[in-house]
Amino acid sequence: MGSRSPIAMKPFENNENDLENGFDKDTEKTTRSTRVTKIPNQALLSGLAYCISSCSMILVNKFVLSSYDFNAGIFLMLYQNFISVLIVSTLSFLGVISTEPLTWRLVKVWLPVNFIFVGMLITSMFSLRYINVAMVTVLKNVTNVITAVGEMYLFSKHHDNRVWAALFLMIISAISGGITDLSFHAVGYTWQLINCFLTASYSLTLRRVMDTAKQVTKSGNLNEFSMVLLNNTLSLPLGILLIFVFNEVDYLSKTPLLRLPAFWLVMTLSGFLGLAISFTSMWFLHQTGATTYSLVGSLNKIPLSVAGILLFKVPTSLENSASIFFGLLAGVFFARAKMRERSQT
Repeated sequence: MGSRSPIAMKPFENNENDLENGFDKDTEKTTRSTRVTKIPNQALLSGLAYCISSCSMILVNKFVLSSYDFNAGIFLMLYQNFISVLIVSTLSFLGVISTEPLTWRLVKVWLPVNFIFVGMLITSMFSLRYINVAMVTVLKNVTNVITAVGEMYLFSKHHDNRVWAALFLMIISAISGGITDLSFHAVGYTWQLINCFLTASYSLTLRRVMDTAKQVTKSGNLNEFSMVLLNNTLSLPLGILLIFVFNEVDYLSKTPLLRLPAFWLVMTLSGFLGLAISFTSMWFLHQTGATTYSLVGSLNKIPLSVAGILLFKVPTSLENSASIFFGLLAGVFFARAKMRERSQT
């Protein structure tokens, strides 16, 4: 997703996951064609780095929004994106990575996607403030359902019965999880459902816009780092505008949190982690492949959910825990079903 799965990271369902992290089929082909002999230890190391960075990003955001009771999610997103722009621009200037120049033609093509990208990140922040990490993880499965339906109507893409069965299990787990959630918050659930629609829209829109965007770049390509720079740079002026629209300026001028060095350190860490997801996901994909990458992404939700419950002392019941676990297994089942579908095509 941009710089993360929404994280926005954070947020990304086999083909859909790859798109939200900035990977499409062309990127995967490039990855395979440039792959050299891989060392097993590097594959393991890159996988661990990807899992740690993606889990840490969500947990740190939850810590900032809930434990610190920070009520300015748009400002947090803005600061994280600023950190990403600063680091990527520096690395590009030093020649460590290559990025496409941000021309006006490219900006015009990418702007509609960026509006969805910003909405996706902001709604993720808003929902995470009210909902525990485990339920956010389960509810995000709804994105897969919306994306699958969107693919069917927009791209005439048909899925096999295993995929639809997995999607049905995801819906059941999300509903049962919400019903049994002891810390249910209507506002948080509303924001999360909006986030699911925006994330699916971002994934579906990105497929069409990327082809057009590649045609207006100098190299004829648009790599992950260019998309990180493009998305995050364009999000800065829009983020500043939304801070005034949602009246976060008044809160920021009064909160004592911005006078705490420790708080700034945690926010800066969240910015580094957001960018780390982009780097580690690329590294992991290079070392393994899209199939392993997608399956690990699904399995990664299990320790994330457990950590979220334990670290933030979330009140839960046996029924709710069973619903969460059921939803996580449905996610793994979905990943395996998509693998079989991909291998058959």
